[in-house]
Amino acid sequence: MTMIGAIALLFCCQLLGEVLHRLTGLPLPGSVIGMMLLIGWLALVRKERPTLEAVTGWLTAHLSIMFVPAAVGLIEEGHVLSRYGVGLLLATVLSTVLTMVVAVLVFRWALRWGDDGAEEEEA
Repeated sequence: MTMIGAIALLFCCQLLGEVLHRLTGLPLPGSVIGMMLLIGWLALVRKERPTLEAVTGWLTAHLSIMFVPAAVGLIEEGHVLSRYGVGLLLATVLSTVLTMVVAVLVFRWALRWGDDGAEEEEA
């Protein structure tokens, strides 16, 4: 597989994920469905991994370039940010902290649940 083929595989999986999302109404984003499709593809066709690793390594190394359009979009929406910026920042910080707290609580619950199962097996 060439580098172009690997990039095409990434785009095809994402496109198919978006199509499946819109046709079926699954409560998952199309990109997540596409990622699951890609994982399934890689489980079936192992020979494509080295080329895909090279492409994804390059994309990851140049990830900062991907944020340029988002930054330009923020600059263009300056009037909205000046009006609602404090509220948006507060909502972002609170939702991030809430997500982290819930993740920690679920992780601690899972650890306790796993320890209970281990103790029952020992008895």
